[in-house]
Amino acid sequence: MGDARSEVPLAVLQDRPGSTAPVPAPTPPPAEPGSDPGQQEKLVPNTAAAAASGAPMGECSTEYRGLPGGNAEANGAASVPASLRKVSIVPLVFLIFYEVSGGPFGIEDSVGAAGPLLAIAGFLVLPVIWSIPEALITAELGTMFPENGGYVVWVASALGPFWGFQQGWTKWLSGVIDNALYPVLFLDYLKSAVPALGGGPPRAFAVLGLTAVLTLLNYRGLTVVGWVAICLGVFSVLPFFVLGLISLPKLRPARWLVVDLHNVDWNLYLNTLFWNLNYWDSISTLSGEVDNPGKTLPKALFYAVIFVVVGYLYPLLAGTGAVPLDRSQWSDGYFSDLAKLLGGAWLMWWVQAAAAMSNMGMFVAEMSSDSYQLLGMAERGMLPAFFARRSRHQTPLVGILFSASGVLLLSSMSFQEIVAAENFLYCFGMLLEFIAFVLLRVRRPDAPRPYRIPLGTAGCVAMLVPPTALIVVVLALSTLKVALVSLGAAAVGLVLQPLLRFVEKKGWLRFAVDSDLPDIGVGPAPAAAVDEPLAP
Repeated sequence: MGDARSEVPLAVLQDRPGSTAPVPAPTPPPAEPGSDPGQQEKLVPNTAAAAASGAPMGECSTEYRGLPGGNAEANGAASVPASLRKVSIVPLVFLIFYEVSGGPFGIEDSVGAAGPLLAIAGFLVLPVIWSIPEALITAELGTMFPENGGYVVWVASALGPFWGFQQGWTKWLSGVIDNALYPVLFLDYLKSAVPALGGGPPRAFAVLGLTAVLTLLNYRGLTVVGWVAICLGVFSVLPFFVLGLISLPKLRPARWLVVDLHNVDWNLYLNTLFWNLNYWDSISTLSGEVDNPGKTLPKALFYAVIFVVVGYLYPLLAGTGAVPLDRSQWSDGYFSDLAKLLGGAWLMWWVQAAAAMSNMGMFVAEMSSDSYQLLGMAERGMLPAFFARRSRHQTPLVGILFSASGVLLLSSMSFQEIVAAENFLYCFGMLLEFIAFVLLRVRRPDAPRPYRIPLGTAGCVAMLVPPTALIVVVLALSTLKVALVSLGAAAVGLVLQPLLRFVEKKGWLRFAVDSDLPDIGVGPAPAAAVDEPLAP
């Protein structure tokens, strides 16, 4: 979009929606000490950039500044120079893998809660009614809005900046809560060898040190994180490939059909499935860092869906088919016991090491998503401008530090509390995404979409009925304590957004919009994309 800039008080714009009065161009703001001058040059005061063009904002508030298209590259990420978009398809597949799964660690509870048949059926059916719809929506909206705000921008464009901010707050909080699990789980796998890590000051210092090391990897850049994810992913998956081969002579298919509908812990069963098959949309907050996201993102999601589902079903079939069923044994960490039974101590140690490494991979992937989300929100003027600063490695330094601090504060929570709280907050965010997706289909059917789900609006609504029903069930099964704590955390966002607008109005902190981001309705829209399935 070049260097065109416009400035007018935000309150005036909100009082005059659709005004076409000419707006004078201000001088660029001076660079702040210690910041990247190039990044500062791209940020303009938080005003409605579309006012300069005289284009009405339609259903979107003046605080949200644009849909891709017109003057923006249809398949490019507007918020980051092309030279910085370094994430290619293979690292992206492994980043999605770690955002969603990280391997079969943690799926054992599905067998303990419901038996082999329901566990296997769950990991076959839930991807169809949940994972695939979520991945399809991420592919369409992630390429329609190829910038680091991700799902925050989707919701803001459909429902306005207030609800966009609420989406950002609940999703960021859910991600940080999720990330607080991984240093704890990593140490849990090591405490059998190092008992001192079981609690007290040694464990606290170990959590602090591990968080610092993994945070440093994120600081060094997405290229580093992507290749770390590939190496950790290969190491984490290989022992289960070996486990499956060893189990072949002992498989008894009849064991897969065992079910007792009168003895099912539905709450544990559904939460285990849901936790292991969600977060497909998290990769959208890295869209601005992806090489040619219009083509790369849909392909990466397609491959990742297959990778994740096979990565769950393969060891689940091997474990339940090769060993007589004892449901009481099927709990978190049981795969290492199975490895010892089927292959010996060497395979058990390999599985335990893979589990520990997998937690590291999930941590760096989740922190990347959380920190780039904050950067994307700052580039849209939803957060103070200092969140948009990049380090010399072009990483969101302030977002990384905020996310790491949240992890340390929440790392004392129990595993069950963390999973239940993050699921509740995640469900709230997904409902907003579903609404935004349908509204954008209805209100902006001709907006450029490099990837479009091959369904009409009615078909998309029908596709969303099963996942919405699942969300209702998960929320209904939540305990009163989890519901109250989660609703209280979400309510903080209701106060925080008006407070930030007040701070902006008073001029206490600087808010700015990246001038490279496209405006709504500026320039001729490219032809709509041809419907095509989510496949390479």
